[in-house]
Amino acid sequence: MQKRVHYNSSYLPYLLVAPQIIITLVFFIWPAMQALYQSFLLEDAFGLSSEFVWFDNFVELYDNPRYLDSFVRTAFFSFAVAGLSMGVALFFAALADRVVKGAQGYRTLLIIPYAVAPVLAGTLWLFLFNPTLGIMTYFLDMVGINWNHKLDSSQAMGLVILAAAWKQISYNFLFFVAAMHSIPKSLIEAAAIDGAGPAHRFRTIIFPLISPTTFFLLVVNIIYAFFDTFGIIHAVTAGGPGNSTEILVYKVFNDGFVGLDLGGSAAQSVILMFIVIGLTVVQFKYIERKVEY
Repeated sequence: MQKRVHYNSSYLPYLLVAPQIIITLVFFIWPAMQALYQSFLLEDAFGLSSEFVWFDNFVELYDNPRYLDSFVRTAFFSFAVAGLSMGVALFFAALADRVVKGAQGYRTLLIIPYAVAPVLAGTLWLFLFNPTLGIMTYFLDMVGINWNHKLDSSQAMGLVILAAAWKQISYNFLFFVAAMHSIPKSLIEAAAIDGAGPAHRFRTIIFPLISPTTFFLLVVNIIYAFFDTFGIIHAVTAGGPGNSTEILVYKVFNDGFVGLDLGGSAAQSVILMFIVIGLTVVQFKYIERKVEY
């Protein structure tokens, strides 16, 4: 009996993977190479003329304090979004694992936010926390908190973190629930018979066994915060007030499409690409060693 798959035609395996390879080349590799090439150019706003300036665009970014500040801002934003969304999702998944009646409805309601587009999610939170008409602003005013994220930079950052984390909770919830369902019930029952409480069982049995899923979600959530939160920030704060919510991906947009600095914007996108690649490599090479499989 043959255990490996054998094809009669030597061309069939290549034909099967060709669509995915073409999509990767057209939508990932080619744009990345084009951005890398443009990062060495100094172009006018209309792209009619260009000059090869080597690393001048990168040097200018290094000397720009506003760009360096965006690094710290992006790091804080990314880890805050990842930590908040994963923490809340893990809590809801633990509750869902204990629900007996109405479990399907409970899980369905938690999945719904994942179907909301980032711009719509940002708009929803913008209406909730509108300084004049927002219902959450009304309740905050009742407890003595003067909310105006259009003027307060810390409030603006907190709002975009909440909106971005809320959007990602459903995604994390699905993976945590699936991971918990894969744990043999006999282990949980044996621990309960030995007298271990729910919190002790979760800390010593459940969480170590779902650590591969947790590690995977950590990588995905950081990358999500780096790239996929552009629509939320654009809808809620547009990078303001005073660039206090302008993370790296939004600064690429501001400098490229608003400031029309095409070469500088391309250089920023290249740096952002290498940052994400570096983070992923570090996480898989060093952090994964501490994960229990």
